[in-house]
Amino acid sequence: MPARRGPPARRPRRGPSRGGRAETAWKEFAASFAPAGMVPPAEGGLAAVEGLAAVEAAEGAAVLLLAPQQTLTFTGKCRLRCLYGAVRLLGFAVAPHQPPLPVFSPATHCALTLETLPPARPPGGDLRQLRAAARAAMRAHGVRRQARAQAMSRFAPGCALVLLEHLDTPVTRYLLSHPPLSRLFEPPRKEESSFTPEDAVLASVGIVKCSPDHGLLVSESMALALEELIQACCAEDEGVPLILVCGPKNTGKSTFNRYLINLLLNRLPSVEYLECDIGQTEFTPPGCVSLSHVTEPLLGPPFTHQQAPRRMVYYGLTSCEQDTERYLDVVKAVFSSYKKEVPLVVNTMGWVKGEGLLLLIDLIRLLCPSHVVQMDVYDWKAMAPLSPDYVHLAAGLYTKGKQQAQCRQMRAGAAEPWSPSEGAGDAPEYKLLYIYPEFPRAGAAGEARVHSSILRDAAILGYLGQLQCPDVGSVLPLHSLLPYQVPFRAVALRVIHTDVAPTNVLYALNASWVGLCRVPEEVRGQGDAAVLLAQTPVCDCLGFGVVRGVDVERRLYHVLTPVPAERLRLVNCLLLGSVAIPNCVLVGQQGIEGEIPYVTSDYNYSIVGSGKLRKKHFKRREFDCDYA
Repeated sequence: MPARRGPPARRPRRGPSRGGRAETAWKEFAASFAPAGMVPPAEGGLAAVEGLAAVEAAEGAAVLLLAPQQTLTFTGKCRLRCLYGAVRLLGFAVAPHQPPLPVFSPATHCALTLETLPPARPPGGDLRQLRAAARAAMRAHGVRRQARAQAMSRFAPGCALVLLEHLDTPVTRYLLSHPPLSRLFEPPRKEESSFTPEDAVLASVGIVKCSPDHGLLVSESMALALEELIQACCAEDEGVPLILVCGPKNTGKSTFNRYLINLLLNRLPSVEYLECDIGQTEFTPPGCVSLSHVTEPLLGPPFTHQQAPRRMVYYGLTSCEQDTERYLDVVKAVFSSYKKEVPLVVNTMGWVKGEGLLLLIDLIRLLCPSHVVQMDVYDWKAMAPLSPDYVHLAAGLYTKGKQQAQCRQMRAGAAEPWSPSEGAGDAPEYKLLYIYPEFPRAGAAGEARVHSSILRDAAILGYLGQLQCPDVGSVLPLHSLLPYQVPFRAVALRVIHTDVAPTNVLYALNASWVGLCRVPEEVRGQGDAAVLLAQTPVCDCLGFGVVRGVDVERRLYHVLTPVPAERLRLVNCLLLGSVAIPNCVLVGQQGIEGEIPYVTSDYNYSIVGSGKLRKKHFKRREFDCDYA
């Protein structure tokens, strides 16, 4: 496939163009979605339309009428069902035949925008028939008669009717029970004078309208890349695309991935997702490389859709700088499970300088993508353009470029011909797509709205929230839940991130976050003593747990985990990495009187590494939603 040789000409940062190539691309992009009743978002961002119609449908429910081309940008959480017409949310088209969808738009992330989709073909029948169909849809879902009348007073052909319901899940209840996260879904407070009746109706459901500027801005370059990727994934030819997304921190890679996956799910039954960013994972707690089979739209941040991947290996750290070789081995092991039956989206780390860029080159050579999506800011100072020629010639961290290989062959002479297996073979064949994010502060990692450690803590809490009872009620603290008892001889132990003396391993394991893994070898110990591994294995991880305690006398580990019992029978190894239980779990345990378990203020500061945290670092661990 042909590849762009370099970045487009630099231009000043501005909104997307409304003419030329972009206009043609949008028309073609819209035409490609017509058979499915979908069109791409409005070019240049989304413009809110005044006169939003929201009426109370029942207790904890509201009917929202969106006129043609009208949008609603909001924060909060709710359950959404389309009753009439069609709407789209983060690229996913919602039609009346689909089940209700949980929607999460926290203040930590880009606000979601709900927009009306025009019908694929003009609606049949006269206005009276259309109004009757809309009334029947509301009546079938228990909307009150008065609410139906109010909604129909603004009805027009091409509009959409949406039912919004209050959403309360075990995961969100558990997240919100921690004081640092209690205002997770609340936006900055609005002035009372600007609070309209429609705002009150939406607030009763759990969402708050906000400015469209807080929603996703689809730039011109992003639109062009999406157009090409969708067409490639839906083309009926041999092979399926493998899309690798890369770029510096805070350029919107995760948001782009969710948007792309949602667009693909409009046309395809499933998409595969390879997570190579161990610091900001999408479907698992941090520290993992995983392969997930995605069949449902992603309408929220990672902590709202934690799930068991098809294959997962626990690396144990949130950065691979300490052991890049093992990181590549882990990626190889997980990638080997990809069957090449559906398109694959690959997420990569934001470490793109120095050895990070060399490691990214190794990943491209290892995975052999069909498309590389490079997200970067206009000044091109963060990373070099990863054209196929550049990757072919440049040296990676563990692989050689063509220039290095040729030099080695010349030094060795004709008696020792160079082997392609030792370096770069033929030039890689992929299409390079550039995306310039145009949201404020794009590419400025130090100006991110929320520190990455907070998002990692939220992902762990989202995972632990699966331990809560599904019934609506009070949140149970972890110390009130019944743990599993695991004999010492049943599992092997390994500390990943540092060297620990065998006599101190049990101390390190107590009150720790561990990966529940399966090694192929049979675990054999001597008597009832703890079984220790000499090396870190690259093995399947079946889930995670918290070691609540170690009973030395009875030779038992007490482990809390949401992993089902039938899968726990396969676990024979506990891996302890540098990923820690969030502080708010330890210091904010409900119902604890007196000293808090596992927490102390009696430090011996003469021990190396036991000093107090700096104030600025400590503040990063706190969660506060009071920002614009």
